[in-house]
Amino acid sequence: MSYQPIENYGIIGNMRSAALVGLHGSIDWFCFPHFDSPSLFAAILDNKKGGRFSICPAKENYKAKQFYWPETNVLITRFLSDDGIVEITDYMPVGDDIKKEKDFRVVRRIRGIHGKYKMKMQCDPAFNYGRDAHEINITDKGAAFFSQHLSMGLASTIPLNSKYSGAYAEFTIAENDNVVFVLHKIEGKECQITFSEEQAEKRFKNTIKFWRDWVQKSTYKGRWREMVIRSALTLKLLTFEPSGAIVASPTCGLPESIGGERNWDYRYSWIRDASFTIYGLMRIGFTEEARNFMQWIEKICKDPNKDGSIQIMYGIDGRKKLDEHTLDHFEGYRKSNPVRVGNGAYNQLQLDIYGELMDSVYLYNKYGSPISYDFWKSLTNLIEWVCENWQNTDEGIWEVRGKQQHFIYSKMMCWVALDRAIRLADKRSFPSDKVRWQKIRDQIYEEIMEKGWNNKLQSFVQAYDGEVLDASNLIMPLVFFVSPTDPRMLKTLDATMKNPEKGGLVTNSLVYRYNVGHNVDGLDGVEGTFNICTFWLVEALTRSGFEDPGRLEDARLIFEQMLGYSNHLGLFSEEIGLSGEALGNTPQAFTHLSLISAAYNLDRALG
Repeated sequence: MSYQPIENYGIIGNMRSAALVGLHGSIDWFCFPHFDSPSLFAAILDNKKGGRFSICPAKENYKAKQFYWPETNVLITRFLSDDGIVEITDYMPVGDDIKKEKDFRVVRRIRGIHGKYKMKMQCDPAFNYGRDAHEINITDKGAAFFSQHLSMGLASTIPLNSKYSGAYAEFTIAENDNVVFVLHKIEGKECQITFSEEQAEKRFKNTIKFWRDWVQKSTYKGRWREMVIRSALTLKLLTFEPSGAIVASPTCGLPESIGGERNWDYRYSWIRDASFTIYGLMRIGFTEEARNFMQWIEKICKDPNKDGSIQIMYGIDGRKKLDEHTLDHFEGYRKSNPVRVGNGAYNQLQLDIYGELMDSVYLYNKYGSPISYDFWKSLTNLIEWVCENWQNTDEGIWEVRGKQQHFIYSKMMCWVALDRAIRLADKRSFPSDKVRWQKIRDQIYEEIMEKGWNNKLQSFVQAYDGEVLDASNLIMPLVFFVSPTDPRMLKTLDATMKNPEKGGLVTNSLVYRYNVGHNVDGLDGVEGTFNICTFWLVEALTRSGFEDPGRLEDARLIFEQMLGYSNHLGLFSEEIGLSGEALGNTPQAFTHLSLISAAYNLDRALG
């Protein structure tokens, strides 16, 4: 099989791990048992060595369609040809069906709809990113794959054969026939469970009910409900339920440009991403996720670094060390290498995270539940750290691997951290050094206005005294740093919306983070437009549109045009390439949370 376009994949999961299922019927990415565990299937990163779990028609003269069972994360892949119709239902049981790690399962049910279809199944695991050898044992219950550190079973309702180091089967499926495969963890060297069609049907109904019940909690009734609910369902899948952490994406190594080096591991929880995610979910009624995340944040804040700071990201279990290394035996997606595992940015200095954290805590205290005094004390320690360190240079929101700078976004979010701390102290009458905080907050504001504004460009810029625009400045009115109709903000909007050839960041409504040609990030190559930045543009235009109907109409047009860049399932990756292709890790939490926020605020503005 050749590499599939990144946009050809859907996702299934159980809030512990996730799998990517392609339009061609193959699971080409799956880590077990958790998001950040070594991969079992990674054909998306190496077509030959990565491993896959493929189910597809034996003949190639077919069309494929893919969709989610409405309001769920149960994925249907349908094959259509002159021979008839057959469909695969893929899901991972959730809720009461998973109590222990051994219950983490991938269920694949093949059902005949019309005619007769000859199908083939190939399950070729590649343990530990394809680095660990394994043996196979076939019994009447299915196949067992056992390596040094992990053993997996493939229960089957039809006989299996071994082929090389994998399990293989060819079978004919007629109307109303069902074949079931279940991938699961085993102890020992034999497949230890049987899984009947009746059991598959029961688990299927339980999973459908779980997702439908969860969706019913949504309070969003606006114009774009289907896309908003799909984004919410995706974000829920990216939640690590045991800890409340939210991963930025379930994948690693997918490139921001084909053949380039911008290939990162996003299977961790960024303070920034998770904070924005909670804001998005709370806006549409999902407060339980906010509570779980706040519990995770509270643990993080109570265990700061020796200097009083916190990290920008953590493992989903809260671990701090996320050492980065490369999988040199993998060629990378379409030969995009290196393939990185771990993330060397974990110990970067990114001052903005304190603003996002405090904003989410403030909103949770306001719309969720009041925070405790002990949590407040931990937060005040962080605020004191911000007071002492906000004047430092840092790597910024985009995690540059070049030199540190005085990034405007970082300074602005330090202002947000102090502003929300002051508001929270007032609202709850918490003890605080409010006089000092206000003085430093105002000092940050004046400095941004003096050093972050470029008179020549008539715009806020990326860094102090710089001449490079940055889409992160579109956040300014969203966090109430400036009024959305402030002349400086309107001029920044106008400058940003120019074509890159004229110094702007927008090409036919799609927004770049910044101009990579100025070499601000210390990396070679180019990248696509950044999806979250397009939704930020929509929000900035929406807010300025309260006094300018023309800008509000522009916001709606850009938003609805952007929805057309999702894949066939309504999923977004990190970026969009020149030909409209998906780039970067997928699906991307950052993108889906910004879609929810933009949809909510735009719908409210339109009335």
